[in-house]
Amino acid sequence: MLVANNLLVKGRHVDLVPATSVEVPAGELLLIAADGATTRTALALTLSGRMKPTSGTVAWGHEASIKALRKHSAVVDAPDINAPERHLSVKDLVTEDLALIPRRYRGTGSAKAWLRVNAFEDVAGEWIEEIPADRRIELQAMLALTNPQVELLVVDSPDRHTAQTEDWLPFLNGLASNPGRSLALVVTVAAIPDAWDGATLQIPAPARRAAEDAVELPESTDPDHNDLKSNEEVNNS
Repeated sequence: MLVANNLLVKGRHVDLVPATSVEVPAGELLLIAADGATTRTALALTLSGRMKPTSGTVAWGHEASIKALRKHSAVVDAPDINAPERHLSVKDLVTEDLALIPRRYRGTGSAKAWLRVNAFEDVAGEWIEEIPADRRIELQAMLALTNPQVELLVVDSPDRHTAQTEDWLPFLNGLASNPGRSLALVVTVAAIPDAWDGATLQIPAPARRAAEDAVELPESTDPDHNDLKSNEEVNNS
């Protein structure tokens, strides 16, 4: 279970994430709505242990360490963090992501074999920006779940790729409810879909203290191997 208590992330002039508490057990999908891409990404990074909160705590299960949270979580498609670069082909993305998984879990399987087993052979040679939104989201989620240690999946703003909720919500909900693998899912969105009757949380718009917030999030295509950064370090980077 993901447990966050009074999690707060301050920006230079606003609170990017106001004090927030959540509990997400395995088998549940929680949709968190927040205004602004920066807030959604800051929340995704903090809930997965990739960015240090200003205050509050976040943990996976009974393991209180951030290291344990990072070990058991994966961030999917965070803009300017690990969202695929536009020039990458699907095969190149698979090759890069498989290389980040501990060797004992990825075995000797090649990108070609992964694409065949996971039914993405038909788009292997296409640019990542050319494939439909539903397959793009599914591709990145399945890559993250290739690591069997992952028990928490945090998906950042899948609704930015498509106006059709059915392109991502049924698939992600299916992952959470799959009895074959115990998963908790958190999905940040711009707005809660009307048809969704599951768990939700609305993050209030930040109250501005001075001028337009200018916080910069850590840039990386590999958040699993970044050093944990405090918000102060991010601001000064």
